Amino acid sequence: MRWKGRRVSTNVEDRRGGAGAKAGGISILGLVVAFVAWKFFGVDPQQAYQATKQVTSQSQSAETKGLDNPTPEQQEAMDFVGTVLADTEDTWTQVFQQQLNSKYIAPKLVMFSGVVNSGCGTAESAMGPFYCPADQKVYIDTTFFKDMRQQMGISGEQNSTELSRQDQAGDFAQAYVVAHEVGHHLQTLLGISDQVQKARAQSSTVQGNQLSVRQELQADCFAGIWANHNQQRTQFLEQGDIEEAMDAAHKIGDDYLQKRSTGQVVPDSFTHGSGEQRMKWFQTGLKSGQINDCDTFDQAI
Repeated sequence: MRWKGRRVSTNVEDRRGGAGAKAGGISILGLVVAFVAWKFFGVDPQQAYQATKQVTSQSQSAETKGLDNPTPEQQEAMDFVGTVLADTEDTWTQVFQQQLNSKYIAPKLVMFSGVVNSGCGTAESAMGPFYCPADQKVYIDTTFFKDMRQQMGISGEQNSTELSRQDQAGDFAQAYVVAHEVGHHLQTLLGISDQVQKARAQSSTVQGNQLSVRQELQADCFAGIWANHNQQRTQFLEQGDIEEAMDAAHKIGDDYLQKRSTGQVVPDSFTHGSGEQRMKWFQTGLKSGQINDCDTFDQAI
């Protein structure tokens, strides 16, 4: 993926520095791959917060300042995320104007380390990247990218030096993470998130899970639209990038994760969709580039 040399967004808040709070006992490095990947895309911050509330309630304030003297790797992570966010801003500004005759309002993106306070509550690295509709911000601990590559095998056979570089294999899968979370921001702007929340409040657990799946698959489709239009604008894709994203989508499918962690697959408990569904809807957005083709709520998924 070609990303260097393009505009870097000013909508990034760096909270990685300072003496941030440490949540008791949970480290992303200590989690099994199934839990990490389950929280990989589109985590519901309200539910995830409740799941980790007991642990994070022992924390002090998680607000931190930016890094005073970032290492080259830390600075590159900042530049990478800022560039991808800028690409989403430029892409969706254009798409909203052309397809919806509307103005796109970009989200903020918060980079943090360990624990962070969000509009949806206290969150920690173990949750993975997430979007909070209450404050319209995307939250990412960039150490997740390293864990994603190492634990999920997305970047293949690179050595430790190669793994530290954002321009190695795996960068498009990382961009996919950012684009998916921005996809949830689109759902907030379009009123979809509110509708889903209201519908889930009146639904059974199984029905609520099905609505969650459709919402996550739509965010995957929106990520595909971003890739389509960003490729037209910047020619940023390289050979193998799409295959890389498909591999990531497959490995964060609920069926793959359940099979790997428990040996069983329970479709009624899916909250994000199967690997096949996630690949299908990313490809739908990628091929079409049209928002109307991402209506996962009125189509068979």
